[in-house]
Amino acid sequence: MNDDTIKLLKECDAGTKTAVSSIKEVLDNVKSKDLLTLLTESTKTHEQIIKDIKEYLDEIEGDGKDPSPMAKMMSWAKINMKMMMHEDDKTIASLIIDGCNMGIKQLTGYLNDYTDADDKSKRLAKRLINEEENLSDSLKKYL
Repeated sequence: MNDDTIKLLKECDAGTKTAVSSIKEVLDNVKSKDLLTLLTESTKTHEQIIKDIKEYLDEIEGDGKDPSPMAKMMSWAKINMKMMMHEDDKTIASLIIDGCNMGIKQLTGYLNDYTDADDKSKRLAKRLINEEENLSDSLKKYL
């Protein structure tokens, strides 16, 4: 398997794990039942993508990738600082939209960087980008 395929899958794996962690970090503070349902369903979708990435990595004998400890710490700090200032659904939506936008930007960059990745890994990356775009769009009504 070519190096670009494994690199793309690893970045998708780390990004998806970051998304799940960030969403779970705010769930206890959600006030709206509809927002809670939206975020819970998105978590399930992200977890399925993690599973699909892992299955493909196992198939091609690649290892997954966890988010860097620094990235995890920075995400946790940003979420908790903003939540201390404004513990409301608007803040939660804004935080998750920011994360979606960052993920879309990074994943699109990885697709551009790893042009020799195989079609299956590119489809997984595009599926993740699509989920981030859909989640971001769905959250806009809470701003």
